[in-house]
Amino acid sequence: MSTSNEKQEVWVSQSEDRIDVEEADKVVGTAVTFADPYSHLDEKAILRKARQSHVLFQCSPFFISFHSLTYNWCLTAFFFPYAFFEVPSNLMLKKVRLSIWLPTIMVAWGIVMTLMGIVQNYAGLLSARIFLGVTEAGLFPGVAYYLTNWYRRDEIQLRQAMFFSAASVAGAFSGLLTFGIGKMDGIAGLHGWQWIFILEGGATVIVAILAFFTLYDFPETASFLTEEERVFVVHRLKYQGQSHDAAYAQVAQAEEFRWKYVWQAFTDWQVWLSIMVFWGVVCPIYGISLFLPTIIRELGYQSSQAQLMTVPIYITAAILAVFIAYCSDKSGRRSPFIIGPLLIMAAGFSVCLATDPTKHPKAVYAGVYVAVCATYPAFPGVVTWLSNNLSGSLKRSAGMALQIGIGNLGGAMASNFYRAKDAPRFMLGHGLELAFIGLGLLASTALLVGYTVENKKREKRIQRGALEAYSPEELSSMGDRAVTFRYKY
Repeated sequence: MSTSNEKQEVWVSQSEDRIDVEEADKVVGTAVTFADPYSHLDEKAILRKARQSHVLFQCSPFFISFHSLTYNWCLTAFFFPYAFFEVPSNLMLKKVRLSIWLPTIMVAWGIVMTLMGIVQNYAGLLSARIFLGVTEAGLFPGVAYYLTNWYRRDEIQLRQAMFFSAASVAGAFSGLLTFGIGKMDGIAGLHGWQWIFILEGGATVIVAILAFFTLYDFPETASFLTEEERVFVVHRLKYQGQSHDAAYAQVAQAEEFRWKYVWQAFTDWQVWLSIMVFWGVVCPIYGISLFLPTIIRELGYQSSQAQLMTVPIYITAAILAVFIAYCSDKSGRRSPFIIGPLLIMAAGFSVCLATDPTKHPKAVYAGVYVAVCATYPAFPGVVTWLSNNLSGSLKRSAGMALQIGIGNLGGAMASNFYRAKDAPRFMLGHGLELAFIGLGLLASTALLVGYTVENKKREKRIQRGALEAYSPEELSSMGDRAVTFRYKY
């Protein structure tokens, strides 16, 4: 039990190599006025320093491409180890320095991708795809979690979108590279598709080696910040999601490693609903990205033309992803910028489903264009929405990896949506995409209602004195389940 006079900020003890945040607590006083001692600091300038240090990793998805080699099983097999190893990889970030772990797995998958260029048979390709899934699993959830340790809830979607948009641009350049590198067919006795894997895998290894020397870990140890700036960045992140009522003391999020926080992530209702929303977005992403050139080729264009026609789609999608993320952060809302794109996606796939491509190829291309341009802005929104509502760094790390890991099983399903025998209309593929979009809409609505109701319940509980039943330590341990935490929607 604690009285209101006994409430105080809870500072989680840090390892010896981190700044003594208890000293910062003495400087800043109460949490509700924590920014005052730092009023002379330029917050945007500090964040610009952070953003510049992340540029290298934002470029890394440029070197990740998926190429349909007509083997659906080779496409599908990738996703099972990819999904399974995402949570363990994110948990490793609590034990191994991020600047070592992420570049290491980048080197590993770069080597695997390079070796895919010399496979001689189906068994070799299948094995390579499985190992690619194992080695690549940790990158996206690791970077997505990493960014949440630098930016507040109302800043993070723009940064997630900037990182993810690199993947969209990679999709554009994948088409250009496939077109260009395909001309190398016959050089050194290798096929064009083999050169694609060798060159892109080699580039990934080079970028990964550079990352060992250029990637920073977390704000507490960032050498490009002054000590005062490090304290400021750490402090502004510790009290996110709390009620802003000055009458109540704020509670710092838990930072220590405890298995109960991992279990909380696995048993949290919002994580599983977010996975369904994730499926509603990721199934169209994978379905279209894996088979977009095939769909365009079936519209009557040559293979090289089909690759080039994917470029404007991905470039436009990248621009829209960043713009929508900016609007979402600026407004402080998440659900409208997920539900809206889901509805637009449904409209795009409906056009594809209802139109005969042999009679109206431009209409089908337009439908695909609309669907992709709505899909890419929605993806960083889904990841950001869940990360906003998970408190406690370990629970957030595990929950984000669980969402992305199980969510990416949608890729295993989507790899089989567009079958060659269904060409040129691909009615089964378009119909399944619409079904998953519908699932995403239902889950998004459920999250919106659930968050709204729970926030109102917590306000009423505080008014009835429920806060007096918990100590600051207990509230910190409860994370986003604490009565002081407010969900963002």
